[in-house]
Amino acid sequence: MPAASSVEEAPPVRARGLVKRYKEVLAVDHIDLNVRAGDVYGFLGPNGAGKTTTLRMALGLITPSEGSVELFGRDPLREGARALDGVAGFVEAPRFYPYMSARKNLELLAALDGDDARSRIPEVLEIVELTPRAKHRVGGFSHGMRQRLGIAAALLRRPRLLMLDEPATGLDPAGMRDMRLLIRRLADEGITVLLSSHQLPEVQELCDRVAIVDSGRVVYEGALADLRRQGGAGYRLRTTDDGRALEIMSARRGISHAQAGEHGLGFQADEADVGSLSLALAHAGVGILALTPELATLEDLFFRLTETAEHEAPPPPAAAAGEEAQLVQAR
Repeated sequence: MPAASSVEEAPPVRARGLVKRYKEVLAVDHIDLNVRAGDVYGFLGPNGAGKTTTLRMALGLITPSEGSVELFGRDPLREGARALDGVAGFVEAPRFYPYMSARKNLELLAALDGDDARSRIPEVLEIVELTPRAKHRVGGFSHGMRQRLGIAAALLRRPRLLMLDEPATGLDPAGMRDMRLLIRRLADEGITVLLSSHQLPEVQELCDRVAIVDSGRVVYEGALADLRRQGGAGYRLRTTDDGRALEIMSARRGISHAQAGEHGLGFQADEADVGSLSLALAHAGVGILALTPELATLEDLFFRLTETAEHEAPPPPAAAAGEEAQLVQAR
């Protein structure tokens, strides 16, 4: 039987026990990650939680203090650029020559990659909707346009795995929408996407699996839908007499967290208790105008899982902190 652990069959990202220490600072604390083919995988955490440091280790840009990471079954520290075959993206922010055009910047990167990368420039500019600005200097681009150009540069290599560090940071609402649509379109084309972010609404719309990290440690990893179900079943209720309905809800067993809000009454309960509540309201002459289930939002769950005091991790030593953010492309 052929080996089942071939590079083609290996998961896009598998990290085990990743640790990074900077003297007395523990920036990453035994992180495990499991990114499967086809995932849109959100790597979430507050600023200073260790997200960027983890991505740097995953790409072989810095050496772990402990642990290991493989990209499609290859360790970047052992195999160098060969381990980045099929991998592209950017860490922190893409950087370009501001006095050159978008096309010229891509031509320089394509020359490093070789193969048919140069011939793909028109295609990738079209994908990120920058064709009309191809001849314009990057120095005049908005932040969102630079982010999209960074993705265009990553796509030159036809990646199977796209790793993006905070791609929506600093974007206005329109820019966030465009970035979300672009990432979803790439995922629909079969590219596995790992994106680190603290933009929770964006992640909730985009990602099917997430890892939430706090103080360098993973506090949850798995399907986003499972996480939201674990948050408990919530309901939103509107009635003909919300005041009376709230009294009835507050007096009943099985109904918890009953409270009035801007858009009606909110509460948590099992399905059977919701049914008995409906009968009790009807018996009291209170009409139900709307009763809708609501899963916990990612934002609610995120703060439940990271409810430690706000903190900012100290910056890494100067040698690491001063490293240029860079496009990740195997040469």
